[in-house]
Amino acid sequence: MTSDSMLIRIETGSRVHQTYSCPIFLRALMRHRLESMRKLIRVIFRGYRLLGNGCACSALVLGVLTGCTATPIKKLDLSGYADASGAITLQRYGSTVDPYFTLQALWLAKKQGMDISKYALPWAQWMAHGYTAMGHLGRYCRVNGAWQWCKEPDADDASLALWLQFLSDLPAKDTVSLQTSELQARARQDLNQLKNPQTGVYRISAHQANSLFMDNLEIWATQPHENLARAISANFWDPVHKRFRVTTQADHAYPAHHFYPDAAAQIYPLLVGYPNVPGGARTHYRQWIKTHRKHWLSQTGNEFPWGVIAIVAWQQGDDLTVRCWQQAALPFRHSYFWTVTDEVVAQLLPPLTSPFPNQKDCT
Repeated sequence: MTSDSMLIRIETGSRVHQTYSCPIFLRALMRHRLESMRKLIRVIFRGYRLLGNGCACSALVLGVLTGCTATPIKKLDLSGYADASGAITLQRYGSTVDPYFTLQALWLAKKQGMDISKYALPWAQWMAHGYTAMGHLGRYCRVNGAWQWCKEPDADDASLALWLQFLSDLPAKDTVSLQTSELQARARQDLNQLKNPQTGVYRISAHQANSLFMDNLEIWATQPHENLARAISANFWDPVHKRFRVTTQADHAYPAHHFYPDAAAQIYPLLVGYPNVPGGARTHYRQWIKTHRKHWLSQTGNEFPWGVIAIVAWQQGDDLTVRCWQQAALPFRHSYFWTVTDEVVAQLLPPLTSPFPNQKDCT
């Protein structure tokens, strides 16, 4: 068993709170051994389970082999999204490739411990060819059976950050043939050019001077620097209205009450683990669910289902909300508004089984 396949999961029931590779978990313990072990003991006594895919890894972490549960790693299945060229479409059997959504989906799957190896190298090769040919990321359309660059990227800043993270996650055996060091150097340079030295946050693209809250959160998630975290708070947190601004654009209506981007942006810090959430993640989550859950669930089928919010609910231990989302969204799986990110979410979550939630419990 390779180190890449040895995972440590902290779970309650069927919900995964965190997934780490064994080497990363062990390095964390080595750096903060005493405090980490205290936290680990508290976690176990609160009813959490520490699961290791590989008994040797569990024994090393716990120090004593008191029990070891083999946890099979879920393999990502993107049938209908991935084609023979390595492209991964936005929608199932779709005619558009938006690298931002594909990279977001693969990042989420990898972060939650899924095996993405079937798609990683083909997608990397496909992306590398397009990135090299066009000189930057973009969106692609299928024209006469071939993929052609057809649109500017929707979110150059976040796409570049996710691309960098994806390249760094590739197995060593794939990096040589792909010349990932050159690709990373170019992407890093392109991303650095988008950083606003006055504000400390990143602009959407070279042609747009504004910065977006959600984009910068995704950049921070892949490059978690304290300076960027502080800059995000300074530029986007509004202490008067006690909410995050979604953009630095001066003429954007604020505070606005659209689900996207206004409401969706408020819960995004919890998805990426952003630490500077006033009041703490738990309180922030409860307030968001109380205010926005009904709107989020009721729009499914007519708007994007926003499966990533179900991941936040899963991480927060809100199993009812997860099941409510599954009950509302899964009938529309692979429909027009269902994206490759939602497909990853559907495969990550535990299966929806009876008894099913009552409708009154989902409003």
